[in-house]
Amino acid sequence: MKALLQRVSQAQVEVKKQIVGAIDHGLLVLLGVEPQDTSAVAEKLAEKVLHYRLFSDDAGKMNLNVQQVNGGILVVSQFTLVADTKKGLRPSFSAGASPEHGEAMYDYFVNYLRQRYPQIATGTYAADMQVSLTNDGPVTFMLEF
Repeated sequence: MKALLQRVSQAQVEVKKQIVGAIDHGLLVLLGVEPQDTSAVAEKLAEKVLHYRLFSDDAGKMNLNVQQVNGGILVVSQFTLVADTKKGLRPSFSAGASPEHGEAMYDYFVNYLRQRYPQIATGTYAADMQVSLTNDGPVTFMLEF
């Protein structure tokens, strides 16, 4: 399971010109699921997202997590994160989870977050989405399990 975290001052996702999820400052989490991912992996990754320190404290150091700054978390499924790009000029998606497993793990990840933190918004799994954001910093980290 991979999560690309972006610290944002705002982010939103639209499906068919309707906003389905939006946050002000916080984290945009692009989530990629692989076939071997389990609920235990999803829980570990969710805990890391909740506690990863990428917001600045009063001294300007990245010492605060999203909860400490009362930020939102927008989770968007992103199967292209697990693409194999090592060979050729076209990505291979054979390393990605099946649509059923991907959706189950995405839902598990989101529900786990929601049980621990109230400010969770999402995209729509497997939809054609338009994501807009203002990356704050820019600050972007890849978390992998």
